[in-house]
Parts: sequence; structure tokens; C-alpha cells
Amino acid sequence: MNNRFVPSPDTEADFLRRTPSAAVVTASYAPDLERCRLLCDTLDRYVSGVAHHYILVEHRDVALFRQLENNRRTIVDERDLLPRWLHAFDDPLSLFRRRIWLSLKTMPLRGWHVQQLRRIAISAHSGEDVLIFCDSDVAFLKPFDCSAFWRDGKVRLFRRDGVLSAEGHEEHRIWSRNAGSALGIEASEVSTDDYISTLIAWRRQTVTALCARIEKIHGRNWVEVVGAARKFSECMIYGRYVDDVLDGAGHFHGSEEFCRVHWTGEALSDDEFRRFVASMAPQQVAIGMQSFIGTDVGRIRRLIGLG
Repeated sequence: MNNRFVPSPDTEADFLRRTPSAAVVTASYAPDLERCRLLCDTLDRYVSGVAHHYILVEHRDVALFRQLENNRRTIVDERDLLPRWLHAFDDPLSLFRRRIWLSLKTMPLRGWHVQQLRRIAISAHSGEDVLIFCDSDVAFLKPFDCSAFWRDGKVRLFRRDGVLSAEGHEEHRIWSRNAGSALGIEASEVSTDDYISTLIAWRRQTVTALCARIEKIHGRNWVEVVGAARKFSECMIYGRYVDDVLDGAGHFHGSEEFCRVHWTGEALSDDEFRRFVASMAPQQVAIGMQSFIGTDVGRIRRLIGLG
């Protein structure tokens, strides 16, 4: 196991009397290598207050991603994070173009499922107080200090209040219900809040406590419990744990998004990209170009002045 993985004691008193340490966490995979490289370049250029950057990848992608590693950036093998009974295979149903994770203890899982599990699991192996999650298709365009994620000893929890009560959020509602089930929250306690975004923060100690609660309630490894339903969201699990179990303890809420994301549609033209950047809200410091849309990374580099 990499010697960066040295958990440190973290008491409430420690957290309150010192400036918390922060790590950026990115889950990625081979097709996103160049996007992840762009993230690393812009993160190193614009972001301050980061003690370390962890990039979490499947075992077979570790050697490829090592080229991004340095004294402040570690490539983390999922085998060091997740149970060994969860195995990755090329999926014959996709003509071996996609990967599938199989076990006798979970539903069949895709890459996006396992990336979520890695994000939760890193909490038991890192030593920083605050984990800041940033997707590998994100690029920073403005200076950003990670101190934006805490104040008065509390960590910022991204939450959009009441949005799940509106039409068009059925999948999010399923994720929320499954989060409640994993956490042992009564089904009658329905949440309409959304916690899903990129460039958000979690308190590491809270994540480890969350996993311990799931295992105590269900008597099984937390990966088994979460992976028993294919429709889950790590952000929903964390958000509902903080709000519905802890009653918000150790956190304050914020609904402003720090990253402007192009979620769906087609790749943007140069002019459309410039308008997209120009329309960033004042607090937004980064953009996300969803990798499946197919925007060329080289073009993004050129348009943001790094090409």
C-alpha cells in the first residue's frame, strides 16, 4: 500500500482549533487520461490550500496514470480501497468494450458505480481532514482557495433544498430512497433535497462514521450494502447521513456551485465554448465538459490558454 495512506487521529477539538488539511480526490479511468492531465495542470496552476491530490483508478490503469504522479499527487489502486471479492472483467455483452464488476455480494456494477465506491473508500486511507471531490473532466479557470469549504470548524455541504419534489427528478428520488435504506433511515422520512454536484467537500471523519453505521445496521461490509442496489449516489448517501442522522452537525449548507458543467448535448463550437465560459457565475471557478459528449481536450486546452 502506498505510504501516503496514513490516517491521522482527528478529534472534534483538533478540527476546531486548527486549519483543516484538505485533499482533492478524483476518480478516473484510462479513456479520460488526457482530461485528467488537464485537470492536474489547471489544479496545480489555480488551486491553493491542497495538501494532496488522490487519483483513484482501476488496477489495470495504475501504470498508465503514474505519469501524473508527483510528490503531491498519488495514483491509488482500487485494490487498496475495495474488497478483493469485487472483480473487474471485460463485459462480453458490450463486445468487451466496457468493464463490469462482479461478485456474489453485490449486483453487477459498472465503472460509474465503482468510482462512487472508491470515493467513499478513500476516507479510510487518507490522512487529510477534508476531501474535495473533483471529476477528471473538470478544468479550473480561476484562482480558488480550498478554505471556501470550511468555516468555524464546519465543512460546507452542498445542498439544493426541495428540488426533488419537482418533476423530472425520479432517478434522484430513487437514489435518495436507496441512501435512506442503506443508512437505516425510516422510509417515511423522505428527503426532497439534492446533494449532487462536482467540486464539493466531505469531512473525512464523517465518511468513516457513515460506513461504520451502515455496517452496524446491516451486519455486512458497507460495499455489499451499497452495491446491492445498482441505483445509488455517493453524494446522496453522504448528504442524507449528515442531515438526517447527524442533524447537520459539523457542517454548514451551501447551494452555489463552484463548477459550471455542460452535462448533456453535443460538443460545443469555439464560439459556444467561449459563451459558456463567459456565462460562469461569479463564484464559479471551474468548468466541466462531460467526457461522453466528446469535446476535444486539445481544443479545450487551446481555448483556455493552455494549448
